[in-house]
Amino acid sequence: MMNKRIIATAVAVSSLALAGAAQAQVKVGFLGGFTGGIESLTPPIFDGAQLAVKQINEQGGILDGQTLEMPSGDTTCSDASAASNSADRMVNSEDVTAIVGALCTGATIAAANNAAIPGGVLMVSPASTAPAVSELDDNDLVFRTVPSDAFQGEMLAKLLIEKGIEDVAVTFVNNDYGQGLSDAFTSTFEAEGGSVVESLAHEDNRADYRSELGILSSTGVQTLVVLAYADTSGQTVLRQAAESGVFTQYVGADGMVGNSLVEAVGANVLEGMIATRPGSPDLPGTDIFIEAAEAEDIDPEAVFAAQAYDAAFLVALAIEQNGNAEREGLSDALRSVATAPGETILPGEWEKAVELIAQGEDINYEGASGSHEFNESGDVPGIVVEMTVEDGEFKRVGELADE
Repeated sequence: MMNKRIIATAVAVSSLALAGAAQAQVKVGFLGGFTGGIESLTPPIFDGAQLAVKQINEQGGILDGQTLEMPSGDTTCSDASAASNSADRMVNSEDVTAIVGALCTGATIAAANNAAIPGGVLMVSPASTAPAVSELDDNDLVFRTVPSDAFQGEMLAKLLIEKGIEDVAVTFVNNDYGQGLSDAFTSTFEAEGGSVVESLAHEDNRADYRSELGILSSTGVQTLVVLAYADTSGQTVLRQAAESGVFTQYVGADGMVGNSLVEAVGANVLEGMIATRPGSPDLPGTDIFIEAAEAEDIDPEAVFAAQAYDAAFLVALAIEQNGNAEREGLSDALRSVATAPGETILPGEWEKAVELIAQGEDINYEGASGSHEFNESGDVPGIVVEMTVEDGEFKRVGELADE
């Protein structure tokens, strides 16, 4: 009888220990396009989010010392089923408290509608820029740390007009991202006196776009605007356009800003290419992030890396503010930690934030990519920067302002 009692006690203690271990971590998922149209852009974005996780764990962890974990899932960028399946795994198998991502707009919408919103899981995307995200019936669960393409399209159009480019041909990937960006660009470009001589949608992941290019080049326009992805259709369109030798100037937006594109198409072909992407303002938080990223061999200028860091840090702050790893109440907590008034929290200042939250003080996170004063749709103001291909790589030219 004594041996049975000892064994039973040992089993009970072991079970309690395992239960404690299971509760010793908080999970925030990451959904990214690790394969597909932005597979070369995704790793540094993920690195940006993981940098925030690393800092948090090094500074004592989350919710009284628990470890913050970040399981990841692949959306492929363009496959709604893959995005939904990855999100479902995060929500129902990994049991995450929140999600950073997805990156491509279609993936974010699919993940939100099919898994996150039904599961009551907060999503904060660092890269989904299409205006369609603002229109989701999301129960205040879908946010983003990057401005809408309604703004980027406007800035790209004004940039070309300022450079004296008044006639363009446009081709865009046929999805929410491409259509939304094209609409914003075209409306502003024509309102500013420019002419979109031809505009054609194209399907992603095809091997041949010569038919579309034939129509676009028949206009005689020298400038081709390609609103697509660096690792799939955008790359193929530019490579085949270069083979035709018709266009003399190429233009793109954030989905095209990757040095893998330059390497694939040719530096001599893309030298002088004009592009835009969301960027970070010249604020203290930006400099802090740059220093921390470089220390970890992360490119701080990688597109959406700073926004991903902010998304992860903000989600963690919201969980700490909420006081538990439950999903309920997290969107209100997110708005609280991201909004003035409150003691300013800069990137990396996790211990300071935890102490203030414990004291019942308000905080206001000012991040790597700027302020995140979320509006009612979960959108943020932001800045757009001009990029150009110079000496075989994309380089930042300057910040674009709406006048």
